[in-house]
Amino acid sequence: MAEAEKVRLDKWLWAARFFKTRTLAKEAIEGGKVQYNGQRCKPGKCVDIDVELNIRQGFLDKVVVVKGISDRRKNASLAQLLYEETAKSIEQREKTLNERRALRESHPMPFRRPNKRDRRLIHRFKNKNSESE
Repeated sequence: MAEAEKVRLDKWLWAARFFKTRTLAKEAIEGGKVQYNGQRCKPGKCVDIDVELNIRQGFLDKVVVVKGISDRRKNASLAQLLYEETAKSIEQREKTLNERRALRESHPMPFRRPNKRDRRLIHRFKNKNSESE
């Protein structure tokens, strides 16, 4: 592998736009949220082509295969050329998103505290009903 093609894992994740900063990428790797071929690794690990990365972002897991190496952050369409997400990963992610949507729709939002306008309307309503009795 040539010197120009050696890129640290945290830098590659930043260049591929998985994380907004290299610090966030480094923290995710150190926290075990990124696995290199199924193994925990260090942020300084050199990335190779055709390596499988498991990346956990929030509640979503992505399994991607490295297709290109870059140490520069470019626009999103060029960054997507650096990796390819597996079909199984896409299917699992869609399933998880649909489950979360269904859960959110089945459980309505909890009652919120009334704001100033709501309190005024409540007081008017109560006063109007107490006057009629």
